[in-house]
Amino acid sequence: MDTLLGEFVERADELLHAQKQMNSLLDAVMSMADELSLETVLDRVVTSACTLVDARYGALGVIGEDQQLSHFITVGIDDEGIRAIGDLPTGHGVLGHLIREPQPLRLHDLGQHPMAIGFPSNHPAMKTFLGVPIRVRDVVFGNLYLTEKKGGLDFTAADEELAVALAAAAGVAIQNARLFDESHRRQRWLEAGVELGSLLIANEFDDGASHLDLVAETALRASESILAVVAVPASDGRVLCRSAIGVQGLYAGQELTGSEIVLSVIETGQSRVVKDPHHVLGVDLTEKLGPVLVSALGHRGTDNGALLLARGIGAPAYTRSDVDSSALFGSRIGLALDLVRVSALRQQSVVLSDRERIARDLHDLVIQRLFAAGLGIQNLRRFMEDPAALERMAALTEELDDTIRTLRSTIEELRSADKTR
Repeated sequence: MDTLLGEFVERADELLHAQKQMNSLLDAVMSMADELSLETVLDRVVTSACTLVDARYGALGVIGEDQQLSHFITVGIDDEGIRAIGDLPTGHGVLGHLIREPQPLRLHDLGQHPMAIGFPSNHPAMKTFLGVPIRVRDVVFGNLYLTEKKGGLDFTAADEELAVALAAAAGVAIQNARLFDESHRRQRWLEAGVELGSLLIANEFDDGASHLDLVAETALRASESILAVVAVPASDGRVLCRSAIGVQGLYAGQELTGSEIVLSVIETGQSRVVKDPHHVLGVDLTEKLGPVLVSALGHRGTDNGALLLARGIGAPAYTRSDVDSSALFGSRIGLALDLVRVSALRQQSVVLSDRERIARDLHDLVIQRLFAAGLGIQNLRRFMEDPAALERMAALTEELDDTIRTLRSTIEELRSADKTR
């Protein structure tokens, strides 16, 4: 009876522990579903996983397009500890093994795995390990890493099952957060394009530089970048900076090294992301920059140039949504710039027409009347015998001749100004 009673109590404890874990799993799933911010969702996934399997440390590595870790979120290590460790992992050793073979992995000693490459200096000691992949629509989004189970115990098969279940729920939450984030980014790009396009068309600026500064500033905010550059091609094949907003280091008139890339985007009208900023900007400030997004400002072969956007190192990379939205933004703004240019040409044409009319009136009407008045005065000389009167009439004739010469000079200046425009 004592043995049976002990087994019953032990089974009851196991059931209570399992029930507690199920409740914790349900709470974790609900907490992830309540949030739509991708960064917050990822942080809650790691925190919930650590709580669920009693892990001291946890991390979530997001896999980039190059099959390396593009983003790394940690729990259990404070900011000072992260700074002491230095650069975050990029996907080597056991972490890289999970990227290449996305299957659950439990280890008694992380350092004894054949793929282990050791820890950097100032890294906390880690031994027991549990890693599971996180999939979003059958695509591996990243991996969940858990280490140092409390009490020095190994992670169990039950822990693995809980982590796998949490990873499955996390995949759904991450997908929802990504869709929300993508929708928000597209809306931000769209609103910026509509607002800027209307502003450019409705207002007049003193020169083209004012337009481009406004374009760069608006794109900087819409894309959450730290640098926005408007580059235009020169007649000799070079690409020059016309406007730069954000981190300092570029100035108007400076030549950019990535002429082939920028000219290709302008020619095709297709936006593209350049991973190495040196290939486009080629200046010292690129040490602070990550990938560069290049978009044409208008249709293919546009004269408006291209828009170059760059985020800082470690910032989220430009997504396909950013590429598509930037292309739509560039097309809309390019059309607005074309309309502004046409409006300026129309106003200039009106001014030139007025000058031509004034010149024609001066020549055909005013000069002819002055010339006729001069002839009339000269004819009156035959009827005048007073020397003083004759002298006065000669002076009037000379003044009329000077006036005619001045008017002819003014007409030539008006017509010369028309030809130079």
